[in-house]
Amino acid sequence: MSAQQEKNSARNESGEETGARQPDAARDPIKPAADPVDNPVNAGADMPFEALGDMSALQAEVAALKDQLLRAVAETENTRRRLTRERDETAKYAAASFAKEMLDVADNLHRALAAIPAEALGADGSLQALHEGVSATERQLDAAFTRQNIKRIWPEGEKFDSNLHQAMFEVPGTDKPSGTVVQVLQAGYVMHDRLLRPALVGVAKGDPKPANDTPHVDTVA
Repeated sequence: MSAQQEKNSARNESGEETGARQPDAARDPIKPAADPVDNPVNAGADMPFEALGDMSALQAEVAALKDQLLRAVAETENTRRRLTRERDETAKYAAASFAKEMLDVADNLHRALAAIPAEALGADGSLQALHEGVSATERQLDAAFTRQNIKRIWPEGEKFDSNLHQAMFEVPGTDKPSGTVVQVLQAGYVMHDRLLRPALVGVAKGDPKPANDTPHVDTVA
């Protein structure tokens, strides 16, 4: 055997022996130490007292933030409901200002019809035609008021209500209970549940009871 062949043989034997003695990393990996964070069940047992105190502070802070969040959500919901209510009321009473201006028109139509004597309608054909035209106009206006939920108040014979009526004077000697509306000077109007204009009325004044001048004397049997 030549010197070169002997060197190659020695090199191969040395490599095989070295490879046999070296560990195989793929077959025998080095496992890292267990991290206590990955095992929350036993993490608290190994934690120092200071760490547990910090965790309690964090839990308290989380609870406080949760309470603030719930309060913010509730406040947002209340704001949404208030804005929705205001929007609905604005749409509901959008025509209130225009309706108030139209009340004078309704009053004038009513006065025009009341000024025409009933006996004159049969004698004058043109006057009767005028009356029918004004009556039709008043009916159309009343229909428009009804579509907008506007109601007329004509409380003659009813009990006086300060929420809907405005007393202009008292009428004595009416044989009506005191506070009864006996005369309506101007009709009132309400839109939905909101007063547009109170009715101007005269109310009955209760007559004072006659005083008994003769004193009552108890007799002793």
